[in-house]
Parts: sequence; structure tokens; C-alpha cells
Amino acid sequence: MAEIKNAKKLVDILHKNCKLSLEQVATMADMTVPEVAAAIDALEANGTILGYGAVINWDKIQGKETVTAYIELQVSPQRHKGFNRLAERIYQFPEVKSLNLMSGNYDFGITVEASSIQEIAMFVSERLAPMESVLDTATHFVLKRYKSDGVIYDVPTDDDREVISL
Repeated sequence: MAEIKNAKKLVDILHKNCKLSLEQVATMADMTVPEVAAAIDALEANGTILGYGAVINWDKIQGKETVTAYIELQVSPQRHKGFNRLAERIYQFPEVKSLNLMSGNYDFGITVEASSIQEIAMFVSERLAPMESVLDTATHFVLKRYKSDGVIYDVPTDDDREVISL
């Protein structure tokens, strides 16, 4: 596979703001517009860029009631297949928003979303826990988001620092 000029710089720029025009990206990356267009096409084709999207504060959308939970899953790896086969089964569930193989006491870190705590509880008890390789689960519900994917939610506008005078 041929090396893509300024690939890291391009993906950093696009990750921070994918709404920039090709001209703006070219200026920021010190490239020409045709070079940027070709590089983006190549990054999409080789699977480096998987999609584009916005970071949304869903708490501000009325009618969108969503509960998010992080589930730690301890499993017994499948013989000759390791963790991959089980991961493939888990990430197929529509409730699963992210799935990561982890170091530490638990093997998988799973982010799930549903419309209620009860739905998440049912997902864990009826879909995850009964899997033959699952040894243990721990579920943690998100109470408030402060920062996600590098974006700060609800930036405070008041300065709560005390005035010190001499």
C-alpha cells in the first residue's frame, strides 16, 4: 500500500472538524486541493476513514430519552478463536455502540444505549450473561457527560473563582 502524504495530519484535521471545505483542509495541511481530495479518497478506500459524523449532546434533544451504560465483561476465550468470535457476536447487537478488548480484570469494555435502565438490564441478563463464554459482568450507568471524543459538554459560563485582594 502506497504511503499517503500527510495522512496523520489530514485525519487529525478531519477528526476535529469534518465539515471543513477541501480548500480549508488543504491550507491547514499545507497541500493542494487535488492532493487533499486524492488523499481523502485513498484514506476512505483503505479503511482508515470509516465514516463522518457529529458529536451530539443528546440531552439537549427533546423526545430522545437515552440511557448509556458501560459494561465490563469477563469471558473465557474460545479455543482456537480467542476473543474475536465472541466480539463478532456481541458487536452485532444494535444496543452495542462500542466494543473494546481491554487489559485488566475484565476482557471487554462495551458501551450500550437503550431507552431505559430496564432495557439495558434485560440486554445484560438475556443476551450477554447467558453466552457460554461469559464469566462475569459489571454494568455502570452514565449519570452525566462532561466530555466525549474530545468535546466538552456544557462549558461553564460563570467564573466561580474567589476574588483575592491584598
